[in-house]
Amino acid sequence: MNYSRLHAILYRHWWLTFFLMGVSFVLFGLFSLNLLHALGANFDFLLSYGFDAVREGGLRQFIELVVSGYLAASFYVFFKVCEKVLVERLCIVKSKGTDS
Repeated sequence: MNYSRLHAILYRHWWLTFFLMGVSFVLFGLFSLNLLHALGANFDFLLSYGFDAVREGGLRQFIELVVSGYLAASFYVFFKVCEKVLVERLCIVKSKGTDS
């Protein structure tokens, strides 16, 4: 199976992978904290007040919340990539030149 260059780097440096997995987990938590509640409140604000809400920055805030959601999702995906690399590294036994 052919893997990307990122996979090779993460597989070779397990300590870096573990560190980056922790960082991406924390960033995922920070970016997704209370995101659905804020997004729902912003959507209600835009529907209730219409153009006045847009003038007050409601549309910009809505776009920022959506971008924050995508950023949180990307940190989650990177967390899962690091997890996969570490699990593969732990579970795959390298042969030392003996046939058994």
